[in-house]
Amino acid sequence: MASLSSKPALITGAGRGIGRAIAQRLAADGAPVTLLARSRGDIDAVAAGIVARGGSALAIAADVTDARAVAAAMTIASTRFGAVRILVNNAGTPGPYGPIGVADPQSWWASQQLHQYAPLLTMSAAIPGMQKAGGGRIINIVSSAATMPIPHMSAYGVGKCAALRLTETVDLEQRGHGIRAFALHPGTIMTDMARSTMSDPEAIRWIPEGIAMLNGITKEESAADLKRCVEVVAALAAGQYELLAGRYLHISFDLDALARAAALHDT
Repeated sequence: MASLSSKPALITGAGRGIGRAIAQRLAADGAPVTLLARSRGDIDAVAAGIVARGGSALAIAADVTDARAVAAAMTIASTRFGAVRILVNNAGTPGPYGPIGVADPQSWWASQQLHQYAPLLTMSAAIPGMQKAGGGRIINIVSSAATMPIPHMSAYGVGKCAALRLTETVDLEQRGHGIRAFALHPGTIMTDMARSTMSDPEAIRWIPEGIAMLNGITKEESAADLKRCVEVVAALAAGQYELLAGRYLHISFDLDALARAAALHDT
């Protein structure tokens, strides 16, 4: 894997689960990392661990749906480490659950703020600096819900579908500036969000099949998906799969085979 020592990274939702693991991996590969989340204690602990292992990390407590907070965080990160060259939009929420007409519209719209507006804010704040620096990589964490309708999970599905289309569009717009965007399904990982879903009465009521699927995931399967997820993110951040930019990827895909096929198609 190529060194990321000259590629400052910013990760949202970096205090726990997938975001934490991604931040730790990018830091281990040499990237100075800025960690964004609302919970100060979580990101401070992650940053301290990275620094203790010889990495560079900055924790910024911020609401990623607040335009001023995101702009300020980007300024602080760029002042500390230089222009952000790797942006990982990981923050998300699973609910609300239930059919349209039952699900609370305000909670539903709050989900869109996190899944659509937050990535729009972070990308809008990062892209000018990436352009001046000569390029960058944007990795938006999505889900299979981005590719198919799932009853009683419309807030999550619509949010991830919009994030996927936003990824595709940004990649088309910015590739001439050396900026490439990817939409990545991280696998099925037993994060705090997954565990909260499993115990949520509304989730139990409305998505029993989803709860059964989560209950069937072993610790070993979850750990394997998390390991693969951070490996893929690191590879994308390092520019290893440029031919696959602007599309939906799943960590289970054979990325090398897809890249070879894309290379043949381009010739």
